[in-house]
Amino acid sequence: MRTKVAIIGAGPAGLLLGQLLHRQGIDNVIVERRSGDYVLGRIRAGVLEQGMVDLLREAGVDQRMQQEGIVHDGFELALDQRRVRVDLAGLTGGRTVMIYGQTEVTRDLMAAREAAGATTLYEADNVALHDLDTERPRVTFEKDGERCQLECDYVAGCDGYHGMSRRSIPEDRLKTFERVYPFGWLGMLSETPPVHEELIYASHARGFALCSMRSRTRSRYYLQVPATETVEAWSDDRFWTELAARLPEDIAQALVTGPSIEKSIAPLRSFVVEPMQYGRLFLAGDAAHIVPPTGAKGLNLAASDVHTLYRLLTGVYQEGRTDLIERYSETCLRRVWKAERFSWWMTANLHRFSDDDDFDRRLQQAELDYCTGSRAGLATIAENYVGLPYESLE
Repeated sequence: MRTKVAIIGAGPAGLLLGQLLHRQGIDNVIVERRSGDYVLGRIRAGVLEQGMVDLLREAGVDQRMQQEGIVHDGFELALDQRRVRVDLAGLTGGRTVMIYGQTEVTRDLMAAREAAGATTLYEADNVALHDLDTERPRVTFEKDGERCQLECDYVAGCDGYHGMSRRSIPEDRLKTFERVYPFGWLGMLSETPPVHEELIYASHARGFALCSMRSRTRSRYYLQVPATETVEAWSDDRFWTELAARLPEDIAQALVTGPSIEKSIAPLRSFVVEPMQYGRLFLAGDAAHIVPPTGAKGLNLAASDVHTLYRLLTGVYQEGRTDLIERYSETCLRRVWKAERFSWWMTANLHRFSDDDDFDRRLQQAELDYCTGSRAGLATIAENYVGLPYESLE
């Protein structure tokens, strides 16, 4: 087989890149080691930045999102019993976020790819990348018991933190930056109406909590728990009781409880690898960086990588701009580190750390009081939350 761009990974990043390239007439093949059902079954983010909404529109997959998604022009910070609304639209000149689950984004992209007749190879085993530092990179894999080879011009590594794209780069070519947090998020999905029309980020002496949603009838709630905690230790009743304890009284009284659809614990870490490219391999999304979910940046940061790579490859194939290739990593990393900073800030100031002393706690309170007590501070939060502008390759 031969294609122009081999995309490793059929998550939202790989599918979005494939859709954008297809619409520009740039042939691509996606290779995914899991099944399509497995990919769709992953419960992930649900807050889309304005930039990602615009990119999905450019990809021609925004129809259902526009019908079913929920536009939010603000969110709330609950600081013990004090509530502060961050007016996203008012502080950013009208920019907003869209509540639309990652599962639904993936479903829309899958449907568009199938309708276009583009090739996605699911359940591909033993995927390996070869000759990445040459002009003829190759991808080998096993499919239905047969050994296959895909020749290409470029490879996009969109296969996540545990994928093999990053591991295909010689270790001495990479520098890794990482911070692991001593807690995780226990998340619960329930078929209950959201407790509030906007998201609520709660900082409480008992720990952080987040009230989010997937639709007007489906809620997603999170609790900060120790890194050693297990899902089995949390019954639905225990979860609801603890969530109510961490929310302002008026919000807690409005909680509609019900049986969980899904519960899971996600560890929190910050991770960046530099550079994000090697030869003709470009890393995108979790393959290159991970952010704590506090700032809702994971999926959105992957989309900004896709935006940069899409512009780069379009420039290469339509204008012969091979000079753009060397700019990919530098361009992406400028935005990556800004998103890492914001996610770190949200995590550091809204969570409880077991080793914090009274001095640390007073500093945390002072930081939140300052940032929520001035328009400049609120504007900084709002600008980062709706998403900083995409970086230009030029």
